[in-house]
Amino acid sequence: MVDSLHTYLEEKTAYIETHLVPALEKEGVPASLYESMKYSLMAGGKRLRPMLVLAVLEALEKPLERGIPFACALEMIHTYSLIHDDLPAMDDDDLRRGKPTNHKMFGEATAILAGDALLTRAFSYIAESYLTDADVQPTTTVKLIAELGKRAGATGMVGGQMADIEGEGKRLDLTQLEYIHQHKTGDLLVAALRGGGYLAEASERQMKALTHYGFCIGHAFQIQDDILNVEGDEKQLGKAVGSDADREKATYPSLLGLEKSKERLDALITEAKTALVEVGLQHSALLPLADYVKNRTK
Repeated sequence: MVDSLHTYLEEKTAYIETHLVPALEKEGVPASLYESMKYSLMAGGKRLRPMLVLAVLEALEKPLERGIPFACALEMIHTYSLIHDDLPAMDDDDLRRGKPTNHKMFGEATAILAGDALLTRAFSYIAESYLTDADVQPTTTVKLIAELGKRAGATGMVGGQMADIEGEGKRLDLTQLEYIHQHKTGDLLVAALRGGGYLAEASERQMKALTHYGFCIGHAFQIQDDILNVEGDEKQLGKAVGSDADREKATYPSLLGLEKSKERLDALITEAKTALVEVGLQHSALLPLADYVKNRTK
């Protein structure tokens, strides 16, 4: 059991961040492209996705270092998605985590290519790293690549982003809104948990529970994002508050109202934690991480 979530988050974030830059290719990469990739990859953030990989390994008493390549790959894909999200053709944001967005620092063309390079590096890094790891079976590596490709692609995160764009300025129902949240945010969290499960040799029941937990905290994460966009602190968030309303984006508060959104958030966190307890995973960092998703302020 994690004694202090704050300490746990600090330690794991530091551990993850020592591995991120070494995971990038530098030799043979144009200097401007490399600097653009590194700028966004190391721009801070919660590191929640890689942390979930490590938490699953920890819960199932497997070595944390086994999860590092997959954890770094996830963070590369998450970073690429943020670079592209911030572009003028997408969300048109000037700030990310309190710093100028990638295209503001390096130009739109370089930002697009940096995102592309992070996406493709993620898959090559998984393959290269586990190719020489005797503790990870080749079939496990294939499952990791397939899982990440599915969850990050057109049937996952990218599909959710497309639905989100198409939903702007429209009155969506709850089913449509949950589809966006499930895929735009939830799928990459599910990939982290299932990837950790593959690497930790989880049972089928545990894999199902981790998947359900991931979908619940994915919805919860996006609801909290929506809530913070209404009533958050701009300095803590590192980006503008109220931008969703300005762009007429579909959000839980706009559809359900703020109070019912908070009730839905609470229910999802309870459901997520129950799924883990039922398969004996309550003595890990995963339970307090669910609460962290609900209680975060940035």
